[in-house]
Amino acid sequence: MPDAVSAQSSEDQRLEALGYHPQLNRVLGLFANFAVAFTYLSPMVGIYSLFVLGVGTGGPVYIWLTWIPVAGMLLVALVFGELASHYPIAGALYQYSKFSVGPRYGWFVGWFYGIALLVTVASVDTGVVGYFTALMHNWFHWNLNPSSHLTVLVITVVLLAIQSVLNITGARVMGRVAQFGVYVEIVGTLGIAIILGIHGFHHGLGYLFTTQGVEHAAHNALGLNFGGAWFPGALLVSVLAPVYIFYGFESAGDISEETKDADRHVPRAMRMALIFGGVASFVLIGALLLAMPAGPDGVTKTIKGGGIPFILAELPAGMQDFLLLLIIFAFFSCGTSIQGAGSRLIFSYSRDGIFPASGWLSRVHSRFRTPINALIIGSVVTVLFVLLEYAAPSHNVTLGFITYPANTNALVSLVSFGVSGIYLSFLLTAIGSLIARLRGWVPEGHFKLGRWGYPVTIVAILYLGLMLLNVVFPSGLNSPRGYFNEDWITLLIMVIIAVIGVIIFIAGRRSRLTHMHAHPSVSMNESAHRDQ
Repeated sequence: MPDAVSAQSSEDQRLEALGYHPQLNRVLGLFANFAVAFTYLSPMVGIYSLFVLGVGTGGPVYIWLTWIPVAGMLLVALVFGELASHYPIAGALYQYSKFSVGPRYGWFVGWFYGIALLVTVASVDTGVVGYFTALMHNWFHWNLNPSSHLTVLVITVVLLAIQSVLNITGARVMGRVAQFGVYVEIVGTLGIAIILGIHGFHHGLGYLFTTQGVEHAAHNALGLNFGGAWFPGALLVSVLAPVYIFYGFESAGDISEETKDADRHVPRAMRMALIFGGVASFVLIGALLLAMPAGPDGVTKTIKGGGIPFILAELPAGMQDFLLLLIIFAFFSCGTSIQGAGSRLIFSYSRDGIFPASGWLSRVHSRFRTPINALIIGSVVTVLFVLLEYAAPSHNVTLGFITYPANTNALVSLVSFGVSGIYLSFLLTAIGSLIARLRGWVPEGHFKLGRWGYPVTIVAILYLGLMLLNVVFPSGLNSPRGYFNEDWITLLIMVIIAVIGVIIFIAGRRSRLTHMHAHPSVSMNESAHRDQ
């Protein structure tokens, strides 16, 4: 016990040396911190949402593309881990960028990241509606329409309310939800893979090295035409399926101030979330591919039949209901973790006094030690995003050289920023880290890259830049890429969010402490020397 008290005292001293008074409750261990990051990344949510797009654009061989974003993001996790170890502060990317480059730079990194988080909560919580309505039909014979705007709104708002209450009651509760979510993810990925294997695969391992002709329009179940070229055409699109999965590990840093021994545990949790997420995803995708119908039209039958539910239809009814429960909880725990991370970012902004209504937003509940007002405002913004479900033009809308497609609701378009905004904020944070090194920054945390700092950071920047370009590249509404972005719409949304950010930045007030947080950072030794 004395060692634990001493460790927390040291962590609190580090926080104070960086300019902050400890306010949150440091109750999370390594597993809880990892669990939040892992359930945000959520292999189940990603695969059950994107499997059809992956196999439809790349064929079975798309499984091997999983390791591209895993490898690229592992380099990013190393860069972020070094920053997290040196700056174990709530707010993660915002704080890392603020200390590395400056407060204005950090503000905009955090802005893009924060909007992406809230958009992702809306995306995840609305994504559970179809599975929930299916389970209610199986159990109670309710015929809820999953495409009804009212059904989506009611289920999402109720889900958000439950998530908010759990997050408000403390970091320990958030950690417990995430920890249980890890077990659900294990059963829902590795467990389902084992069950499918026992039930009997319809293909041999060689099937995982085939395209099944998806590069040809005549054999593509999604009606896409890659002109017969799997590389690079189909590859650059199908790789986006795993790209849309492998992030969220950085949320381990968002809850640093609630994590014991954060400068050691947070970098490790980031790497663990990526590695275990990659393995679980690879195994589940492989099992689903091998379980598809035999014959040359297995991909087409699967996609036309409805994707993963079609594959799992051979399982007993009770098993299907059990799987629906797992999927629903995976979405729930994923949304809960993202909401928790987002509220810490809002709190971190507000504590610096550079956000409108900062005093109110930065308040911490005296009993629960959680930023309750930040959680509430985050939930309100998420509901506003969900309301965009109602905004869908009945005909194409021309905006100069940009065409907004008919019957596409605004939430779907905004969700594209959930990924592009993440990659943009990641890229800017990694660039900030490189700038700090060039200025002479020397990492002081327990996790250091040492002589590998420059090469790892540079390659991570290259990966993020190239993949961001691949995500947002405007190639036309009729292009195969249209399954992942809406031509120029993704870039337009990025511009709109940037403009709104400029307005809010000007409306906010600069913190009197901001000058203390510019590079070079205040080390514990310098702080101690100044206090003497």
